[in-house]
Amino acid sequence: MTLPIYLTKDIRRIEAAAKDLPLMQRAAEAAAELASRLCADTAKDVLVLAGPGDNGGDARIVAELLRQKFFRVTLATVADAAILPVDKRWGLVVDGLFGIGLARDIEGEFAKLVNYANAQDCPRLALDVPSGIAADTGRALGRAVRATHTITFIALKPGLLTLDGPDHCGEVSVAGLGLDLHKLARATGWTAAPGLFADVLKARPQNFHKGLAGSVAILGGAQGMTGAALLAARAALKLGAGRVYVGMLEELSLDPLTPELMLRHPDDALGQDLDALVAGPGLGQSERASALVGAVLASDIPCVLDADALNLIAEDSGLRAACAKRRADTLLTPHPAEAARLLGAKTAEVQADRLAAARRLSTELNAHVVLKGNGSVMVARDGHWFINTSGNPGMASAGMGDVLAGILGALLAQKLSGEAALVLGVHLHGLAADEAGVGVGLTASELINPARAIWNRWLNK
Repeated sequence: MTLPIYLTKDIRRIEAAAKDLPLMQRAAEAAAELASRLCADTAKDVLVLAGPGDNGGDARIVAELLRQKFFRVTLATVADAAILPVDKRWGLVVDGLFGIGLARDIEGEFAKLVNYANAQDCPRLALDVPSGIAADTGRALGRAVRATHTITFIALKPGLLTLDGPDHCGEVSVAGLGLDLHKLARATGWTAAPGLFADVLKARPQNFHKGLAGSVAILGGAQGMTGAALLAARAALKLGAGRVYVGMLEELSLDPLTPELMLRHPDDALGQDLDALVAGPGLGQSERASALVGAVLASDIPCVLDADALNLIAEDSGLRAACAKRRADTLLTPHPAEAARLLGAKTAEVQADRLAAARRLSTELNAHVVLKGNGSVMVARDGHWFINTSGNPGMASAGMGDVLAGILGALLAQKLSGEAALVLGVHLHGLAADEAGVGVGLTASELINPARAIWNRWLNK
């Protein structure tokens, strides 16, 4: 199921448009209902932390509603930071210190309240966003509440889903407050899900052959990095491409594990009748590699640019201009450091506002972009954006990006649009890691078969 995501400025517009409705009361009622379910029957003591703004107003109403439900409620403000009992066993802590308007680091007495909340061995419920998490970016501002549950009001915010947000939000639920968001402010961002592109997820007819499944070429595999190209190629083959050519810079005639792959000289691979190109896995940054990226950018074939292809574009203004001029779908898959090189920025600057960085890349390079990381951010050429919620920390191992590039190439070869291929491919990649169930020690090659199984389930619903 996909859900809309709104930036703070859009939430403010919605609140202004619905100013005649009792939004604070509705928010508090929804939060109090969840809070009462989170409290164990024998743990009736609830601590409610109330800040100075609207979030604190929500918290105060929550406190009163819980008292009406016969909970023993302690309402604490910043003035109480020094007197909260150290050895008190709370049944629940409700975080209502700061909401979506926070723009500065949490310090001083407020920091003491955050530390106190985090030290409690009980459910911790954040109202709207955990205090200290920037709603639009997911950046932890100095320190932040580590909630076990977050009830967010009106709609999801980007900061709940990317960077530091997921480590602080716990289980997220949305209280829509009875608003018709489609009428008040149409969303431009959504969580990634197959339902977004259900019209392209159709079973193949019986009268089908490999030519209809499309042909893709993988360009890469310089000396010492042949594995990257082979990982991408194997993923492309198992995700449904009819033919997969591997243009290897390092001479290699056969992949013994996947003999179906056609290993060729890069020029020969480029000379095939292709439906998609993937450039970058293990490509290196030689003059030959740069020339291959130039040939890809000069073509009218949908392409995926990954790894060294991105680094070459970052260093060469001619390649950059060629990318920006392309009409065919171009998919860029940078991690934060690669995105920083492309933007002439520092990695920390990219991470400080991942959505803004991805949007800038999409605009400047005329491409569909995924900025990889915790809560990968995707921006399509038309400005629509998405945040992926699948995947896990086990994916922090070598070769994961190569497999993703191959998956995307296969989807392009099967005639999906650049936007559909990007969103479905990234989400599928993360789901495969979740389904693999390995966690720490997960290898990139282990994702390919689960990804194939999920893709087939989607196509044959």
